[in-house]
Amino acid sequence: MRLFHVSEEPDIAQFIPRIPYREDMDKSKGLVWALVEESLPQWLTPRECPRVTYRIVDTTTQGDIEKFFSSSSRYCVVIEHGWHDRMLNTPLYLYEFDPANFYFDQRAGFYVSDQTETPVSVTRYDNLLGELFRRGVEVRLVGNLWPLRDAVIASTVQFSVCDMWNARPREQ
Repeated sequence: MRLFHVSEEPDIAQFIPRIPYREDMDKSKGLVWALVEESLPQWLTPRECPRVTYRIVDTTTQGDIEKFFSSSSRYCVVIEHGWHDRMLNTPLYLYEFDPANFYFDQRAGFYVSDQTETPVSVTRYDNLLGELFRRGVEVRLVGNLWPLRDAVIASTVQFSVCDMWNARPREQ
């Protein structure tokens, strides 16, 4: 298993555990959070970029595949038009960890470590759209994310909705 952290910071030498900000998490100990490779597409966007990401899983219906995908991709990342320039001009850094100290936290939905972690490698991505395409991800740009957000929540695709406080307001 490979574990990663995505950041706009180019020179993180160590990841020091931080107290989780989420109210449903234990605040008595800090954690270093890590992602599995399969979930990386939802994080290959600039920091605070509002997005809806979704993918096909075993329980996804054919109707939802036809509704939410326009290609043979099994994963889709959707951002608003206003974030296009930042997608083109923001480099991201992919830090890889030795997975030895990490465990999967059900509540967090991520792999975590309560120890200071030193990355084993770092890769710079200058072309985020190109990296998503290389991974076979369908990318969409929309004027407003809210209708799609509501639709995927009511569907059979596996989804993630991130940073919606930065999305355009719901259209009335």
